[in-house]
Amino acid sequence: MIGIIEEKLNEIPSLIIADTAKKTEALPTVVFFHGFTSAKEHNLPIAYMLAEKGYRVILPDSMYHGSREQGVNSMQRMVSFWDIVMKNVKELGMIKDVLDERNLILNGRIGIAGTSMGGITTSAALTQYPWIKAAAVLMGSPKLSIFARSLIEGLKEKGDLPVTDETINQLYQQLEQYDLSKQPEKLNQRPLFFWHGVNDPAVPFDHSYHFYQDVKEQYVNHEDIHFLREENRGHKVSRYATLEAVKWLHKHV
Repeated sequence: MIGIIEEKLNEIPSLIIADTAKKTEALPTVVFFHGFTSAKEHNLPIAYMLAEKGYRVILPDSMYHGSREQGVNSMQRMVSFWDIVMKNVKELGMIKDVLDERNLILNGRIGIAGTSMGGITTSAALTQYPWIKAAAVLMGSPKLSIFARSLIEGLKEKGDLPVTDETINQLYQQLEQYDLSKQPEKLNQRPLFFWHGVNDPAVPFDHSYHFYQDVKEQYVNHEDIHFLREENRGHKVSRYATLEAVKWLHKHV
């Protein structure tokens, strides 16, 4: 039977989904990050599918989301978008530490995935953690610097940006180290899956697609990097995308 446990891993509110008969055993593991304004429990369907295949899935709440909302308003959350992404990456390492201490990861088999902001987090995490075995990015962007500038310029045009230019420039500098498009060599042949709807109005389809086109020839085994495009699809993960991501993670993690 698949069970859900709510627990704080290094003080990070998380759901842990796995076969209840194996809850203390080492299992292949996937950490899945939710999107902006979403929460950990919204990704239970994909977690259940993976758990049925023998995985332990960790669904953490991001800062200012879900049980960590802390009364912030929508503008405060929007302005904090990139801080949340960077915090996610740091907290991924903290979650991994707990799992390692408990000997819960089977033979180093750990994958990372996420939707939208969670997909951006996944791309960023690949620049920081060589222990990530495989990754799945659902409607995310590996081009953090370009995407950040686009979002911030959009807010500036609306006159809705309550931060200084100095703070913005510091943010751009910070994001450089997390920008996968500027250091694709850090993929190091690791299996990587992209899904993106062609008509996505929130996260540009071209970011992930052009990145894929740029890096696919670097792979010795071309089957280890895959881009799945879905026509007439906006910023919402389809069932088809979910099933394909599960297949990918099951094959590579």
